[in-house]
Amino acid sequence: MTSTSTTPAASATRLPSPRWIAVQFVLAGIVWGSSFLFMKVALTGISPAQVAWTRILLGTLTLGILVLARREHLTRSLRVWAHLLVLGLTFCVIPFLLFSWAQQHVSSGVASIFNATTPIMTAIMAWLVFRVERLKALQVVGIGVGILGVVVIIAPWQGVSLDGSLIAEIAILGATASYGFSFAYMRRFVSNTGMSALAFTFGYIAMAGLVMAVLTPFLVLTPVRLDVPIIVSLVLLGCLGTGIAYVWNQNTVRAWGPTRASTVTYITPVVGVVLGVLILGETVSWNEPVGALVVFLGILLAQDRLRRRRVAQT
Repeated sequence: MTSTSTTPAASATRLPSPRWIAVQFVLAGIVWGSSFLFMKVALTGISPAQVAWTRILLGTLTLGILVLARREHLTRSLRVWAHLLVLGLTFCVIPFLLFSWAQQHVSSGVASIFNATTPIMTAIMAWLVFRVERLKALQVVGIGVGILGVVVIIAPWQGVSLDGSLIAEIAILGATASYGFSFAYMRRFVSNTGMSALAFTFGYIAMAGLVMAVLTPFLVLTPVRLDVPIIVSLVLLGCLGTGIAYVWNQNTVRAWGPTRASTVTYITPVVGVVLGVLILGETVSWNEPVGALVVFLGILLAQDRLRRRRVAQT
């Protein structure tokens, strides 16, 4: 998951130092890139729904402890909590379930590469759905280039069949579309809640935890097989990947702005692919990194970053 949205207004507390922000940026990229490995390992002993349920509940507990320890302010506005419920569904519950299910059928490296489409999905949602951005012609071209990169990753010239891997790839794109919806929704409805990055992050993840708690009888009451690697993967996935890394990302967005912070997208696929190859013995086809590079080019164009760089150099 990557953040490309306008986040709630900064709280009265001072932002971390620039150096610590840079460290948080890199750490978030590494943790999120590793999350695909953690999910793959966890799926060897528990169901996809149990993976999503566990990571959300552990993330809620981790952030809840931090909120209590730091005595963070939480909003009393029912309207804001309703928006946080929507974000809990679209930012956590839906994409986590889709990613967990999909990784039964695709490698962790491929899942991490597809995750890089999140900024493209965000641009589409912000432009077409919520109308919070007006894109230039070159940015629309960037969206098209990003879609072309997805096609290269899927490699339809190898033959297209509705097998598990293709449906899983579509499911992952559904997950990144859900992330994109969430970022645009934040920008449209909760750009200023008065809460800190930690409190705001806890708010929507806690709402996701509430939803998963209600769904417990329907999703997770199935047999499990736990061992040390599975338990460690779940703890890291929940406490770090669904907890602390989200706060790191919110701090980065507030300090750097959404466009610069979204370059974390370039870290996560590299980490995901390398860990998949080194630890899980996964193989990488030539079209997957090539498609990822095309997606990255699409992101640069969609965010109008290339033009800004040319202007800055003149």
